[in-house]
Amino acid sequence: MKMAAEVRWLLVFLAFLTFTFVFADIPHRKFEYKYSFKPPYLAQKDRSVPFWEYGGNAIASAENVRVAPSLRSQKGAIWMKQPINFDWWEVDLMFRITGRGRIGADGLAFWYTGAKGAYNGTVFGSSDQWNGLGVFFDSFDNDNKHNNPYIMAVQNDGTKIFDHANDGTTQLLAGCLRDFRNKPFATRARIEYYQNVLTLFFHSGMTNNDQDYETCFRVENVILPKSGYFGVSAATGGLADDHDVIHFLTTSLHPPGQLPTDSYKVSVEDQVKLSQEYQDYQKKLEQQKEEYHREHPDQRREKDEFEEYFETDNQRELRQIFSGQSQMFNVLRELSRKLDEIVGRQERTISLISQVQVGGVGGQGQPIQLIDTIRRQEVDAVLKNQNILISTVQEIRSFIGDVNSKSDNILNNQARNPTAQVQPMGYDYQAIISEMRDRLNVLMRDIAQTNTKLADCPTTNCLTTMMFLLFVAIQMIILLAYSLYRDNKEAQAKKFY
Repeated sequence: MKMAAEVRWLLVFLAFLTFTFVFADIPHRKFEYKYSFKPPYLAQKDRSVPFWEYGGNAIASAENVRVAPSLRSQKGAIWMKQPINFDWWEVDLMFRITGRGRIGADGLAFWYTGAKGAYNGTVFGSSDQWNGLGVFFDSFDNDNKHNNPYIMAVQNDGTKIFDHANDGTTQLLAGCLRDFRNKPFATRARIEYYQNVLTLFFHSGMTNNDQDYETCFRVENVILPKSGYFGVSAATGGLADDHDVIHFLTTSLHPPGQLPTDSYKVSVEDQVKLSQEYQDYQKKLEQQKEEYHREHPDQRREKDEFEEYFETDNQRELRQIFSGQSQMFNVLRELSRKLDEIVGRQERTISLISQVQVGGVGGQGQPIQLIDTIRRQEVDAVLKNQNILISTVQEIRSFIGDVNSKSDNILNNQARNPTAQVQPMGYDYQAIISEMRDRLNVLMRDIAQTNTKLADCPTTNCLTTMMFLLFVAIQMIILLAYSLYRDNKEAQAKKFY
């Protein structure tokens, strides 16, 4: 018993040490509203964003900041007005990059630099030779290596010029290949810089789960300047996308025990007093509303009538749920109908097979009549070959039509210009045509011999399935060879135009 008690206390001590070791290094987090923006009411009535300034082709609205619109050669950026006053930080960037094309351009960039950049620069809409960090969401493949869209982190000391030709791959700290264009939900990137370790977590926008992040990269020993500026920029080129930033949320990270205290803190008595004043104001406001409605009943009725034309959030959610269930019901009903058709076809097939089996058995005193029937696989092969022959005949017909039109053009040109000479047919064409003529003659002779044999055949079928398939295969080989030869000659002829 004494030994068991000692082991139990040892396990408790080890668990306490593990808990202390794991949670001792978790930083304190503080939301910094002066270095953030988010909807609703992102932009004020004068189109300004509090604590931020934007320029270039950027447009701010109540719901987002369109850094670069979907027009060619557009550049824009938004930067903080004041530098930060903390060393470690985490930024939650939510954005959308949408466009009609299969390929977009150029991309969006997150900046943390010692000085504010330009609003129409050469690097994703901001300045080159920056001093700090740039995280680029590059959507255009400049180096033609088929490695875009790509997310990369590039650090610069103010002397390096960004390598546009290689998409910055020669200068990046780390990166990952992720698609962030035209997603059903907003794309998110969580960029964390704590104790000289840079980490980026990426949300692909395929789900509506806010915690569905995956690690893009993690880089250690990254030294960034103190008291820098945050910014977001974007640019378009020959191709264009809409680059919208929905929110930019900044959180300062402080090691345990180093969280700064606020210079002003409201006491408990003041908090209770302010809460009571707020409740009194709410009651007074409700009373004034009731008095006004009693004095002006017509205006209240008009307001109620207008409210009928609008739906609440709950009504909208219920309508969306009902529409989704209706679509699911329609799909299930269509699947049920198709399943019933398949079952009916199977039942008809089974009945036909049973009839064939019953009809193939003769009586006791009657001889069994042998019927040369064709199998299902042979029927499928014949139908498939017939479809191939039909498509090939259509291609030959179109080719003959092209040859006819080209010959008419040549004759018309010859009639308009009698001195022009038509280039004689080369030896290759003559050889191919003569070879095709010989093969056709052999084929016609074989067909004639087959017809003579069929005249002497009994009532049973003389043409076997293998002979028919062999004949079809020979025809297909000849047509395929002629088609390849024709395509090769046409490709060679196009080089002279």
